[in-house]
Amino acid sequence: MTTVVCHQPDFVPYLGFFDRLLDADVFVILDDVQFLRRGWHHRDRIKTRDGADWLTLSVEKAPRETAIKDIRLADAANGWIDGNLNLLRANYAAAPHFATIMPQVEALYRRPAATLLELNMAFLDWAYGLFDLRPSVVLSSSLAVESTANQRLIDLVQAVGGDSYLSGTGALDYLDPGVWCESGIKLTVQRFEHPCYSQLHGGFEPYLSCLDLFFNCAPDAAAILRSGR
Repeated sequence: MTTVVCHQPDFVPYLGFFDRLLDADVFVILDDVQFLRRGWHHRDRIKTRDGADWLTLSVEKAPRETAIKDIRLADAANGWIDGNLNLLRANYAAAPHFATIMPQVEALYRRPAATLLELNMAFLDWAYGLFDLRPSVVLSSSLAVESTANQRLIDLVQAVGGDSYLSGTGALDYLDPGVWCESGIKLTVQRFEHPCYSQLHGGFEPYLSCLDLFFNCAPDAAAILRSGR
């Protein structure tokens, strides 16, 4: 059985994003879906002295219907990269693995990248290594699938030779089990229990960016990701 996961290329996402990839043979990155400014495509939460706060990539303005792959990063000259890095330094300098992780994060921020997709893919590739994940990655834009809703996911799974689809819980509102049954593709839903780990700044805060785990527990990140299973 070939299990497929489909998801947008989010920025340094939370652990549940990577938990699904533990069971995936193929990861279809939905790069040709609409960019959501209030979504997770260009931001995620980190832990600060004052609680959870946003770490946000600066992007150029674009029409509402613009696909993620066509969103361009803002000019670094306006200081947004330094602002992001300073926010991380201010809140994670005391973390056990700051000295190891921060130079890697800064190098990713400063690598040449014109689009949001390029930068997010670079961060995801880096995170796969720390989590000991080796997904076979395919961009949805390369598959020329033009259907919509449930049928689009079914067509994407079939396009990469899959016969099983692992959905996140966020899709339960629109998934139609009857359509999936007719397609012959097995539909399963992720069961994710967020693991706990040592953090700075008070009690444990779940559902943060994976950066929080890396700064605090990088050598154990792969084991911690799998510990909730």
